[in-house]
Amino acid sequence: MPQTQLTLISHPLCPFVQRAAIVLLEKGVPFDRIDVDLAAKPDWFLALSPTGKVPLLKVGQPDGPDAVLFESMAICEYLEETQPGAALYPGDPVPRAQHRAWIEFGTATLAEAWQFLNAKDRPTADAKQAAFQSRLQQLETVLVEGPYFGGAAFGMVDAVFAPLFRYFDILDPTVSQPIFENLPRVTAWRTALARRQSVAAAVAGDYAQRFQQHLRQHQALLAH
Repeated sequence: MPQTQLTLISHPLCPFVQRAAIVLLEKGVPFDRIDVDLAAKPDWFLALSPTGKVPLLKVGQPDGPDAVLFESMAICEYLEETQPGAALYPGDPVPRAQHRAWIEFGTATLAEAWQFLNAKDRPTADAKQAAFQSRLQQLETVLVEGPYFGGAAFGMVDAVFAPLFRYFDILDPTVSQPIFENLPRVTAWRTALARRQSVAAAVAGDYAQRFQQHLRQHQALLAH
């Protein structure tokens, strides 16, 4: 049976693309990757994406036209259901539902972090940093064993939070270290995710430079 050809349509900085890339890498399945300039979206991309956003996953069909999936978690769920490799969700229904709920929490946490990172004035930055840290405090209470969210095994929640934590590995330590003070479990989790091969390989080698350039272009307070 021929292997399904997968193509991830992405943007170099998008954290939602990184979720899908991490899952693809964890599953060990080959895939192609095409980056799109979201400031000048090509017509072929707009024809495929109902939202005009990335990621998209093009799924080659041996007996018909390619299928196109959109929304990062829909893509990740498809990969979990169809691709080999270790399961990224718990087997039991209750913890599996809990992990899906923490994924939603992760999306909201990413929004708080993004608004902090892109803030152009000190009052906004301080307010968003406080909101972000409040969410980190909630995570601190649910992380128990480690090194990953669910314990010893890397899972889908990890794939969701890894792109978020990556930002703070790029920032000046004088900014990032105070945010994670008194959060030993979150800090250990963040460190474990940064060391994971799939997480490191989900972005290009110039990711940090691209992200710093983004902050400068948007005149973010944290740009340097």
